[in-house]
Amino acid sequence: MDNDLFPLLQLCDSNFPSGAFSHSFGLETYIQEQVIVDKESFKTAISAFVDKQLVFSDGLACSLSYEILENNRGMDELLEIDRLLFVSTLAKETREGNRRIGERMAKLCLELYSSAPLEEFLYFIKNKQGYGHSALVFAIVGHHLQIDKEKILSAYLFASVSSLIQNAVRGVPLGQTDGQKLLVEMQVKINEAKNKIKKLTKDDLGAISPGLEIAQMRHERLPVRLFMS
Repeated sequence: MDNDLFPLLQLCDSNFPSGAFSHSFGLETYIQEQVIVDKESFKTAISAFVDKQLVFSDGLACSLSYEILENNRGMDELLEIDRLLFVSTLAKETREGNRRIGERMAKLCLELYSSAPLEEFLYFIKNKQGYGHSALVFAIVGHHLQIDKEKILSAYLFASVSSLIQNAVRGVPLGQTDGQKLLVEMQVKINEAKNKIKKLTKDDLGAISPGLEIAQMRHERLPVRLFMS
């Protein structure tokens, strides 16, 4: 078994305590409005999430961050990607959710892997000069462990989808078997997303769906909520 597989499995594990299990990133709005009611309707919603949010925002940021590290372009450019991610996210809960997950993941990964760039990134977060996002943490850790970009990007996309599916098992609710079936079915979509991201540039960052952004904003006013965003 490849040595780089072990950290990827750990980062993608649903038990990894990043706090992602507390967030739906707007999908709970669709659940309460009964747009999402079963496996198929959730598959439609999460496919749109992958095509927009993950391709043009989080996944692209992970890819761009890895390239910055690979080419030794410095922390300033990483912080610029971090800033663009934060300011292009219109919904407050989603901005804060991403920040909390990223900071928590950075702190935990720094204890697991001694990485100078990760320590520097966390320093800027703690001193309010950076916001923190799990996409950047994934890229920093992957580069530090010398895992190639495609594997890291695939792992990040998979972890994001897996987390949302596990949350849907609780929130829709879906059966555990349906959740696992959906995770298998989404593997094709994840691979398509990775191939799309490879063709994008920094200019494409933040081009996501207005409908999803509105659902994320409306989540703040739901009368009853299982998730923080």
